[in-house]
Amino acid sequence: MDASQILKFAIDLIAVLLLALGIKGLSKIRSAREANRLAALAMSLAVAGVLFQSFNDIGISLASWLWIVLGVLVGGFLGWITAKRVPMTSMPETVALFNGCGGISSLLVALGVALYPLAIGDSELGIGLIEKISIVVSIFVGAITFSGSMVAMAKLQGWLNTPAFMQSKFRHALNISLSVLSFIASVHIISGGDSGIWPLVIGSTLLGIGVTLPIGGADMPVVISLLNSYSGVAAAAAGFVVGSQLLIVAGAMVGAAGLILTQVMCDGMNRSLLSVLFGGAIAANSVSSIEKGGEYTNITSCSVEECALTLEVAERVVIVPGYGLAVAQAQHTLREVTRVLEAGGIEVSYAIHPVAGRMPGHMNVLLAEADVPYQQLKEMDQVNPDFPATDVVLVLGANDVVNPQAKNDPSSPLYGMPVLDVQESRTVFVVKRGMSAGYSGIKNDLFELSNTSMVFGDAKKVLGDLLVELKELGVGRRT
Repeated sequence: MDASQILKFAIDLIAVLLLALGIKGLSKIRSAREANRLAALAMSLAVAGVLFQSFNDIGISLASWLWIVLGVLVGGFLGWITAKRVPMTSMPETVALFNGCGGISSLLVALGVALYPLAIGDSELGIGLIEKISIVVSIFVGAITFSGSMVAMAKLQGWLNTPAFMQSKFRHALNISLSVLSFIASVHIISGGDSGIWPLVIGSTLLGIGVTLPIGGADMPVVISLLNSYSGVAAAAAGFVVGSQLLIVAGAMVGAAGLILTQVMCDGMNRSLLSVLFGGAIAANSVSSIEKGGEYTNITSCSVEECALTLEVAERVVIVPGYGLAVAQAQHTLREVTRVLEAGGIEVSYAIHPVAGRMPGHMNVLLAEADVPYQQLKEMDQVNPDFPATDVVLVLGANDVVNPQAKNDPSSPLYGMPVLDVQESRTVFVVKRGMSAGYSGIKNDLFELSNTSMVFGDAKKVLGDLLVELKELGVGRRT
């Protein structure tokens, strides 16, 4: 092993260690920001290592190397701009887009090796069995990841709706046919035929669309985390294709982490992965539940002034953030309200449901943006026992994650889903624009309970008015 190989090995080893530390740090809110920086540094080192190897070992021309560097700079700049400009409400779509980019990258790498095998001197490097299997896996998973992610992004953005024929059992026959086509093409590639490459690309791309298109918004957090796992698997397979140990390790870690997160999300929704992928959306099964429940008949609404008077005499307040808070971009106003409450000696905490919002960790990131102290964020299992001793719960844009039907109504599609037991507290204020249902399309029994009052209006305006009322009452000056 010469000096250049030793240097490349050292770069790869450092990058792998940093990436492992970064992924481990993402498991805790307090360390997530620095962990993300470590992972970004690891990827930068990985890119530098690949460029060094290409320039030193393969012997590509300086002009080609400059084109590669230009591509890295353009891609990095576009990623930086996207991350800076995208609003929090569009973060799920952005994550889906990035997953798709990872999938198409692995697909293109595998296609490049399959169609244009590397050559050293006059002897072409043969593609062995392991490389052929890796090419098949990388193309298959990469194509599904790309097309599925694009469909998920389009559905979240409101650009695409599920066609009627994809809500019938016909979709299963279609997806099975595409799976058979992909399998036959894969066997043909592994047996030595190049003609199966494009049928595999087409079949797996259409399969990604066919599997993702029927899935509704209620299940989209699970789909996003699963596609994240797919992108890691595709990257690991691409690592075998090009012989990159770093890509294999990084892809395997991302794939495993995404799969674990997918299982956590399924547990949080009381849904199996198979029911998400092949059973359609929760909302598709909820029509009978809505018709059975009927319209709301016992709603109590109150003004912001009444809400402020109740908060004034509270000792413990729990905030339940939801997607409506993100839509209103009210996280900073909420933080100002809680600062006033804390200055008045009121204990404040935030109840975080694992599937609140439209992606894993959506609420955590939203509140971190407003500098909410990490120690005030409590997971569902941690905060549920505290609700009976809570004076006021303020629900901001959340719906399905606080629906008592999940525990009380065996006929409800939500039954068995772990939810926040906000109804156990003394008083619940729900801030909503109107009486529309959540992602599941199911009536929320919480709204009709005797200890629940609705505060209608945009979350940002309601919280702004509430801040004014609390200050006029002198809550923040309480000694």
